[in-house]
Parts: sequence; C-alpha cells; structure tokens
Amino acid sequence: MISYLKGIVLKTEKDGVILNVNDVGYQILLPIIVLEKIMAKKLEKPISLYIYFYQTERQPKPVLIGFNSEDEKEFFQLFISVDAIGPLKAVKAMEKPVAEITMAIESKDISFLSTLKGIGKRTAQKIVASLHGKTDGFSRLNKNILREQYKQANPSTKTIATKVIKVLVEKLGHNLTSAKKMVDEALERNISISTPEQLFDEVYQKGGN
Repeated sequence: MISYLKGIVLKTEKDGVILNVNDVGYQILLPIIVLEKIMAKKLEKPISLYIYFYQTERQPKPVLIGFNSEDEKEFFQLFISVDAIGPLKAVKAMEKPVAEITMAIESKDISFLSTLKGIGKRTAQKIVASLHGKTDGFSRLNKNILREQYKQANPSTKTIATKVIKVLVEKLGHNLTSAKKMVDEALERNISISTPEQLFDEVYQKGGN
C-alpha cells in the first residue's frame, strides 16, 4: 500500500496534482490547503506527500489522497471516523488549516465548523460530539501555527525578546543560553505578549529566576 511519495509535479489540477515518481505518474487528490502550499513552491523541485490510500467496493478505483505532513494525514484519519464524513467529503472540508479546525472542535465552535465546505450545522455538531477531547495530540501544531501568525502580525516580538534577553544577561546574571531559553518558553506559553514588561512577568511567573 502506498503511504508516501516524493517526486516532481507533472501537472496541477483543480483538486490535486499528477506527481511524477521515477517516470510513473500518480494522480493525487489534495485538500485545498495542501494544494495551495504546493502551488506556492517552485514546482520544478521535488515535493513529498504523505498518502492515504482509499479503495472500497463502492469505490473500486483506487484514490490517493495527499498531505504535506503526517499531522495533516493523522487528523484526516481522525476526521473520517465521524459518522457521515467519508474520505472524499473530508478532502473538500479541509479548506482551513488543521490547527484552526481542531481548535474549533475543542472550543465547540459549531458556527466555524459549519462554514467548512459540505459541512452543515448538523454535521458540525456530529464532529464536535465525536472528536471533542480527541484532538489534544494536535495542540503542539495549534500553538506553532498561532505563534507564527502572531509573529507575522507583530514583528516587534523579536525586538521585545532581544531587549529582555539583554537585561537578563547584563543586569540579572543569566548566561545567554539560559536567557534565550527562558524567553522562548515564555513566548510559547503566551503568544499575546506585546511589551517587555509582559514578557518579564511571564518569564518570572513560570520560568523561575
């Protein structure tokens, strides 16, 4: 069974790509979030996809569904465990980052889930009922996505971190490695920090001295 492919994109389609792997073309169905990431890359370079292989009596023709990461594939497999959500429906519904979808599930945000393609209010309720509390494994992914989004929206975060690290080293006696670690951990715990004072509070609230 095919679970991973690496090759050159031979052709892009509205819902996937044809991937040239050792002169064999594989037609791969992709969620829109996966396709958009691929389109943003230089297509002459090899890409890697984690593959979900789908074939049933109703669907005798094999279907390959691709993902950019194991996290995306694992979420997809969890997603299709929900009653009334099959692989093809799930592919269309995954039009938002996995981080956003799992956060909506954990916060029971029916309104957000209802906006996903092919997912109405009733199905959104089924998703929450089935998956709430089961997406904790994606919490790291959620934090990473949110942190990157916040950094992009707040370029001053790096400046704030630099100032605090300097004070920790020059005024409070920490070595540089320790100071960087304390600041990084504080920013990971609280992505909404916007001033040096807030960062100091977070560092010493949980990071110790």
